[in-house]
Amino acid sequence: MPPVETQTPPTAINVSTSAETSGRVVSVDALRGFDMFWIIGADAFFYAVNKMGHENSFISPIAHQLDHVPWAGFHFYDLIFPLFIFIVGVSIVFSLPKRIATHGKGAATAQIFRRFVILYLFGLFTYEGIAKGYEHIRLLGVLQRIALCYLFAGLAFIYLKPRGLAVLCATLLIGYWAMMTFIPVPGVGAGNFAEGQNLANYIDRMYLPLRKWDGDHDPEGLLSTLPAIGTCLLGIFAGLLLKRKDLDEMKKVQRLFLFGIAGVVLGFLWGLQFPVIKKIWSSSFVLVAGGFSAILLGLFYYIIDIRKSQRWATPFLWIGTNAITIYMLVHVTDLRGLANRVLGGEIKDWLNTQMNGLGDLAISTLVLAAAISFCRFLYQRKLFLRV
Repeated sequence: MPPVETQTPPTAINVSTSAETSGRVVSVDALRGFDMFWIIGADAFFYAVNKMGHENSFISPIAHQLDHVPWAGFHFYDLIFPLFIFIVGVSIVFSLPKRIATHGKGAATAQIFRRFVILYLFGLFTYEGIAKGYEHIRLLGVLQRIALCYLFAGLAFIYLKPRGLAVLCATLLIGYWAMMTFIPVPGVGAGNFAEGQNLANYIDRMYLPLRKWDGDHDPEGLLSTLPAIGTCLLGIFAGLLLKRKDLDEMKKVQRLFLFGIAGVVLGFLWGLQFPVIKKIWSSSFVLVAGGFSAILLGLFYYIIDIRKSQRWATPFLWIGTNAITIYMLVHVTDLRGLANRVLGGEIKDWLNTQMNGLGDLAISTLVLAAAISFCRFLYQRKLFLRV
């Protein structure tokens, strides 16, 4: 584990999402926390609320959006992962320039590689490492993909100008589309995007060793990492926009909204030929998710940094300033099991029977409260995990 540093919240954010600069954009931290909020237990909370209403209440549409689509399509929950990678890209713009200015490009490059290695190892550890044997190791997963996106997008940011970044992003998205559309899969042919029949799944089946999440292929697989880097680059473009000094704040918001809407529209239009599919991170999915991410960033930036309405976002700030820490906590420890030791068994059964599912809601509430309280504890004591 990396050392824990004690610093003030404005300068201490963990891992690759750090914004090591005096000119902080609080909305970025809050948006990161909002994103993680759904991962650490908010989804289970809304499931439980929906269950109490016999799945007929106004909560039902929300609960429905908190499930991934089986394959093609887009729900809110499909935005969670790409939004985080998008925010990594935004934060690169605020963290690396200071390092480059102070220590040079070589030191910034070394820092990127160091953070990549540590975050990648965190990913291996999160998926149980070698606990179940060598063959059970998952080489590619959520944290591993974040690490890879940070590595390549960070290096691109250091060594390419904005025009070069735009060319790289377009090349990744169009090149991925061309490969998926025109390269034939043995026994299937070209242009098939069905699960198990597409080129990305075939490459995982043939060349990705050890454990794969979906049997013989992985949603964070080899080929689909390329367009995921494009998602991080879109975040870099958003960060560059926020740092522009020739635009007033409202123009930045307007452009984030404009670019976001354009991304969503173009993504769904592209999806008519190359479907919007998270599990293969299709190019159309990159545009849709990037568009929604830009809209959310613009909304948070307007409310928090322009209007200075920040109190409501305080819990998100607690979470967002230790995002990787809390992610690992909820995936490595059994918070629900601990909650069941307090409110489980006969208590939960009685509450479910007598109060229409209140037991499940109580457990979910306790899990979410515990996770947020832990983040608050770290924040108030200025403890931030850094690598």
